[in-house]
Amino acid sequence: MSCCAPGAEMALDLETSVLPSSQEIRLASRSLGADLHQTDLSVPAVHCAACIQAIETALGRLDHVEGVRVNLSTKRVSIQWRGNEIPPIVAALGRLGYEAHLFDPEVGEKDKTLSELIRAVAVAGFAAGNVMLLSVSVWSGAEGATRDLFHWVSALIAIPALAFAGGIYLRSAWNALRHGRMNMDVPIAVGVSLAYAMSLYETINHGEHAYFDASVSLLFFLLIGRTLDHVMRERARTAVNGLARLAARGAMVQRDDGTRDYLPVGEIEPGMQLLVAAGERVPVDGRIIRGASDLDCSLVSGESTPKTVASGERVQAGTLNLTGPLTIEATAAAKDSFLAEMVRLMEAAEGGRARYRRIADRVSALYAPVVHLTAFVTFLGWMVAAGDWHQAVTIAIAVLIITCPCALGLAVPIVQVVAARRLFEAGVMVKDGSAMERLAAIDVAVFDKTGTLTLGQPWLVNASSIDPAMLAIAADMAAHSGHPFSKAIAGFVNFVGQPKLEAVSEHPGFGIEATTADSTWRLGRRGWAGWKARTGGEGRYGGFGGTVLSRNGAIVACFVFQDALRADAKTSIGQLNETEVSVEMLSGDTAAACREVAETLGVERFVPALLPSGKVERIEALTRAGHKVLMVGDGLNDTPALGAAHVSIAPATAADIGRNAADFVFLRESLLAVPLALDISRKAGRLIRQNLAIAIIYNTVAVPIAILGHVTPLIAAIAMSASSLLVIANALRLQGFGSDAQARSAAPDRRSSIGTLAQSS
Repeated sequence: MSCCAPGAEMALDLETSVLPSSQEIRLASRSLGADLHQTDLSVPAVHCAACIQAIETALGRLDHVEGVRVNLSTKRVSIQWRGNEIPPIVAALGRLGYEAHLFDPEVGEKDKTLSELIRAVAVAGFAAGNVMLLSVSVWSGAEGATRDLFHWVSALIAIPALAFAGGIYLRSAWNALRHGRMNMDVPIAVGVSLAYAMSLYETINHGEHAYFDASVSLLFFLLIGRTLDHVMRERARTAVNGLARLAARGAMVQRDDGTRDYLPVGEIEPGMQLLVAAGERVPVDGRIIRGASDLDCSLVSGESTPKTVASGERVQAGTLNLTGPLTIEATAAAKDSFLAEMVRLMEAAEGGRARYRRIADRVSALYAPVVHLTAFVTFLGWMVAAGDWHQAVTIAIAVLIITCPCALGLAVPIVQVVAARRLFEAGVMVKDGSAMERLAAIDVAVFDKTGTLTLGQPWLVNASSIDPAMLAIAADMAAHSGHPFSKAIAGFVNFVGQPKLEAVSEHPGFGIEATTADSTWRLGRRGWAGWKARTGGEGRYGGFGGTVLSRNGAIVACFVFQDALRADAKTSIGQLNETEVSVEMLSGDTAAACREVAETLGVERFVPALLPSGKVERIEALTRAGHKVLMVGDGLNDTPALGAAHVSIAPATAADIGRNAADFVFLRESLLAVPLALDISRKAGRLIRQNLAIAIIYNTVAVPIAILGHVTPLIAAIAMSASSLLVIANALRLQGFGSDAQARSAAPDRRSSIGTLAQSS
């Protein structure tokens, strides 16, 4: 099932295979900033919890390695390392018996593993069915030469099953043993081989009992479980693979000398000019430098309404150009695009190391030595008690088979796979599997206002009452910032007759500062920009709140904005309250603006006029009080709060650093993604606990019965396989959960506008 190990698909020996060089690894690595890099390697032989623990432990001990994560579904190992010297990661994997090569995200290839598993299931099923028919004849009373004949025919039928279907486990077990390790395939291989050898001995000596049926039936049920596990993992990736298949494979590049070349998407570099015709998809993230068009963004955001774009606007990889040709300047390589990020988020969701998963991994890692010791002690005990080595070996084989921890190994990852897919279908990306566990435990949800509860697309509503000269200066300053309020002001720029700005700088969380020949100008938070007004100085706007423009500390203009609430924000908050999660709003905005939003949405508690550090302090205060806090925010100034919370969620429109800091990213405008993610996470947690209970109860009941000699190897094989299938079936129940919430999250936008006196939040 999930129990396996390296070597199952290893066609070439490590000594003769071509391994990636250090230069190839360096070129394929992604820079994460701060001298940190990430390398993704494909390790096809990874199959189970023991594999994961062995790889993560060994690579984690290497110098300069900061983190290691193994993804079981994609057979990908992600290594984060620091510095200029590449750690010997490939050599370390080789010493463990794992062949590694650079990860290729191509998804169009045939699934060779599934094909091999299906063939193995077919062979094992054919053999099991025929051997069972012969066994029925023996059980019905066949004796003497007839019984021996049936046993010999069964032995011949079992040989191809053991060689082909059992080869998956035998190769895996041998590869682990020759590299000095144990894994969960070793006891399976030993149990099947001993059962066959014991049966062959009985057949040669005209014995009454043979267990060829146990050998081939065990393989049949094990392979069914492993195939189901593999199919479920691939199904979890179906939506992501669909995105990747629709992504552009290349683009027409316009060189500086006017020539044009078609390049594969992997060769496109930042700074290249790309020609995207109507009907083509945008290959990489970029900025429009010429042209205007409508874009279908449903592939990356789930929104079906076309978005109108023009020169200067940014576009994301995977969006479909509908109406007009565009010339785009690439701002990121394909491996760093938004579409690639979504694929990585989905893969990280299953690979996360949640607390329950760590427990399952530790128990699974201890399984092989413990079960061998148990079987050996059982053999010795029956030899002492009965003195019959035949009986002692038979019971030891039954113990070896029945104690397989496949159910335990599947208990957590199969639920995480299904949950990650359910969230992805609802437009929610999960960056870490442990995030679902942490989200299930929250009791307080904290929301940022601008850009989170609202869409963060405000417009200036009092432009006619502002001195045109002051408005022009403010617009010139605002053009240097990407803040939503700055964008709203920047549209009123007028360079005629206004002073030339010098030394423009932005202060995150406060505003923009610029100097002219004789003045210092500030645009932003009132308490920061109007320092004279704060201390009783002059300025006829000194008594007003909101975003202000000041000259030498005196406020000379105040700006009023209007924003739109995010779709279903009120419904989402109501659903959170129904689940006994209290909701707070933290904002850098004025008390009046926050109160209006809070009253509209039904938020009982809000804290206005907060700096970024103030949001962190509030979250830390809630944490000290014993609360588990969810932070939902989007801005650059929300990043510290996202990191301080127990778990965090950000919209896809958030700043890059905000998305990186968050545990979840939701792609659609509706905030129903928040209660939906909470609902699925809690139900996934319940299913994980149920699965662990099933696995523990099974072993608690089955092992003593087998040790006492009341279970034959055949019954042991059936019981072990049934427990694993029960765990998988229980996890599949999650597919039916949350469908109503998902339908609501996909409903058309229902936006309402609110007037606010706004300042930087």
